[in-house]
Amino acid sequence: MSRAMLNPMPATFDYHPPTDPWLTVVHADEDIVVLDKPSGLLSVAGKDPALADCLEARVKQRWPTAAMAHRLDKDTSGVLVMCLNKKALGHVGQEFEQRRAKKSYVARVWGEIEGDAGRIDLPLATDWEHKPRQRVDYERGRPSVTDWVVESRADGITRVRLYPLTGRTHQLRVHMMELGHPILGDPFYATGAALAAADRLQLHAEELAFNHPRGHWVSFRVPAPF
Repeated sequence: MSRAMLNPMPATFDYHPPTDPWLTVVHADEDIVVLDKPSGLLSVAGKDPALADCLEARVKQRWPTAAMAHRLDKDTSGVLVMCLNKKALGHVGQEFEQRRAKKSYVARVWGEIEGDAGRIDLPLATDWEHKPRQRVDYERGRPSVTDWVVESRADGITRVRLYPLTGRTHQLRVHMMELGHPILGDPFYATGAALAAADRLQLHAEELAFNHPRGHWVSFRVPAPF
């Protein structure tokens, strides 16, 4: 899909975060809190006071020391971990930075993908003229790699499991667009029928596993709601 075909960026940011449920806790202990973030809710607050409601703020009402170890896009749902002390934050942060944490996402994309599995290796950078969009940039982009496996195909739509080996902004969304199969309902990278095919971005962080700050391996899974 040509970038010239993408929808123009909206002039205003219309934010109506979901409130029911207010907070879904998957797991909590003395070091970490694992959440199921809904689509439409920011991970962290924006600069505008109208963007103050976010997952971080909601969690802090219950656990004041909670801090973000990683983030999910506003429109992406799924498993996210926050840490309750500095030691845990440093440890879990290293799990992501050193790529020891294992993540998998589920997405529904436009079109029936040829082949059953593959790898997308395309460097990404901020598209400054259309921020917060990202774009493929072979000169200034940061290395970005995604593995994909087809789970099913039906009626011109493919359900695919995505394994990001790097953690760039909008990585999965841009990579699938560049593959020619934008994620359904994606307001930034899908157009026409692909955009209209779903009332939300069909991308969900379903599985997350990492070494717990106490030394043992933990794994969390929240099934995709679509």
